[in-house]
Order: sequence, then C-alpha cells, then structure tokens
Amino acid sequence: MTTIPHAKSSAEREELSLNDAVTHLLEECRTVVPGMQALFGFQLIAVFNDTFRERLSPTERDLHLAAIVLVTIAIVLVMAPAALHRQTEPMAVSRRFIASSSRLLMASMAPLTVGLCLDVYVVARVIVDTRGVAAAIAVALLGVFIVFWFVLPRLARLPRADRADVRSKAEHRDNTG
Repeated sequence: MTTIPHAKSSAEREELSLNDAVTHLLEECRTVVPGMQALFGFQLIAVFNDTFRERLSPTERDLHLAAIVLVTIAIVLVMAPAALHRQTEPMAVSRRFIASSSRLLMASMAPLTVGLCLDVYVVARVIVDTRGVAAAIAVALLGVFIVFWFVLPRLARLPRADRADVRSKAEHRDNTG
C-alpha cells in the first residue's frame, strides 16, 4: 500500500521560499556538527586511555574503530551540503540543492545511529563488565533512535485517518497478543 504524504491545510503550515528553506537546512546541519565533532574527539581520545587496551577485547576495540569510522561518515554527510553549495551554486539556491542536501542530512542519521550504539556498547561493557547487559543497553538505544528518528517522523506524515488506523491496529494487537 502506497501512502501519499498528507497535505496539511495552509493554517497548519507555511510554504518557505527557496532562500528560507536553504537557511533552515544549513542551520540544521550547523546545529548538529558541533555535537558530532565533540563526540568524534572523545572517540579518538579513548584509544589513548589504558583502560581501552586493558579491559576491552580486540573485537570490542574493533567495534570502537567501526564506531569512529561511522561517525566520521556521518560528519562528512552532514557537512557535505555546505561544500556542495559553495562549489555548485554559491550565488543561487535551487530545489535540486535542497533535495540533495536533505538526502545527505537524512543519510547521515543511519551511520550516526549505528556508531553511537556501538560506542554505547563499548562504554557500557567497561562500566557493567558484562557483554550481555552492554548489548541489551545498546540494542535498547537503537530502538529509541529508530522510534524517534525514523518511525515518529513517518507517522507524523500520515493523514490523521491513517494514524488512527495504525494506532487501532497496534492496540488490537496488544490486547489480543
């Protein structure tokens, strides 16, 4: 079943000019970058800590390396719209740029999610000293990311009638199972 994004009434939303849309998009990117850079710095510092080598297995250290690589990819994707704009359309704004940049920003969420969850596993493993508990914490966090970054935004795009249908099906499933 294919759903068409719900068109909200003009009272519920305001169309943005291309310039305003680009401003919002680039501001979203600028807002995220400092946090990602701070995380990246902490990830790099961790490998120089004695605990890193003493308490983590080679596989867990490799997971940390994978997390660093994934966060680096996310940083590149978030910063790419600024580079794209400067090099392709420095004096103009286009719908194509907005669409491309939005896709890059959205694409950054997957590697950032996985990278954060891998590092939460590594940190939890050091703190609780149990692989199973650390894995459960990381998987629970993955669930939180999936719900808030992927599921809720898609549900918000559904027409109200479709959202009510999704809720009633979930309630029915919860009551019968």
